[in-house]
Amino acid sequence: MERYADLLSSQGVERGLIGPRETERLWERHIINSALMLPSVPLNATVADVGSGAGLPGLVWAIARPDLQVTLIEPLLRRSTFLQEVADSLSLSNVTVLRSRAEDVDETFDVVTARAVAALPKLSNWCMPLVKQGGRFLAMKGQSAADEVAKSRSTLARLGAGDVAIVQYAFPGDASMDVTMVEINKK
Repeated sequence: MERYADLLSSQGVERGLIGPRETERLWERHIINSALMLPSVPLNATVADVGSGAGLPGLVWAIARPDLQVTLIEPLLRRSTFLQEVADSLSLSNVTVLRSRAEDVDETFDVVTARAVAALPKLSNWCMPLVKQGGRFLAMKGQSAADEVAKSRSTLARLGAGDVAIVQYAFPGDASMDVTMVEINKK
């Protein structure tokens, strides 16, 4: 994980994938924040990280959980190039990088996740079709999670959503860094 953090704080900043001010809080705001959701990911799951950007949370999950098969879906060339270089540099054989829009991917996964991509109504249209029947969509959200879920109810029903829960993960020692996740199970 340390090597990934080094790559993020150097090449990630140089390539404009994260802001230079983010390096001071890289571990807390990005890496640990991403890892907090891992208890919701089953063993040996196939995972898609939609709009992976700099690899958050997908690369964090792949590093922390080698049992996972993680597909990073990113449409922008400079970002997908960075993701592939990081996966190669860290010898992450459990990572696949797809330069694609989510709507153009025809695979399905046990778990689909997204962080800081779009509001839930739009994000659900991109992510729910990628979730296998019986799988789950884990969306990292902020304080607006309940409002976003309310605005997404009809879309989620149309896309085969079952139970929807808002789950709070506590950040050790700093409640302002807690993670709010919307967990949507697919029927």
